[in-house]
Amino acid sequence: MPEVMFAGPDGRLEGRYHHSKDTGAPLALVLHPHPLHGGTMNNRITYSMFQGFQRLGFSVMRFNFRGVGRSQGRYDGGIGEISDAAGALDWMQSVNPNSGGLWIAGYSFGAFVGMQLLMRRPEISGWISVAPPATHYDFGFLAPCPTGGLMIHGDADEMVAEPGVRKLVDKLNTQKGVSIDYRVYEGADHVMANYADRVGTEMEEYVRQTMARKQMALAAD
Repeated sequence: MPEVMFAGPDGRLEGRYHHSKDTGAPLALVLHPHPLHGGTMNNRITYSMFQGFQRLGFSVMRFNFRGVGRSQGRYDGGIGEISDAAGALDWMQSVNPNSGGLWIAGYSFGAFVGMQLLMRRPEISGWISVAPPATHYDFGFLAPCPTGGLMIHGDADEMVAEPGVRKLVDKLNTQKGVSIDYRVYEGADHVMANYADRVGTEMEEYVRQTMARKQMALAAD
């Protein structure tokens, strides 16, 4: 997977990008955990989701937020990082003008950024959030949430108590036309060190099934 450097809002950003051979392939952007707590694009969960999208035939990118690795700039409390992610989407869309769909996947802090991006980019057709920090950030901006998605959390998460995430899921599921597939991993903490392969496999199955359902619905119209 080639290394890429692209223009962000506060300097150049470093990424890893896999380009699909299919010119009409969908796009996916994978977002890493908190920059101030060791989060990078090489995080195991982030990399596992990246590989899952690659196996599905997507053109997919993971990148380092500002101030991480070779990415320029400094941590900006989440606001600048949302702009970084938007810049990554802009770059991918410029390289793939005929792409068929767009997915966002994020882990921990990356899940928060991904959901913020979901509200800003109507072209996003699906999302995955792993260990979303629902007790640290206000997710009330998801009103209404544009589309359903997959949410994964551990019942032994010491940083984000599972009931807080379940409360968010229940609230989103009351919205018209929104269905959240919520999966709780028994024994998994926030790091999910031994669950990377499971995350990658289950998100791959979810994306494949979701896209198949949408294609069937279009064919029925």
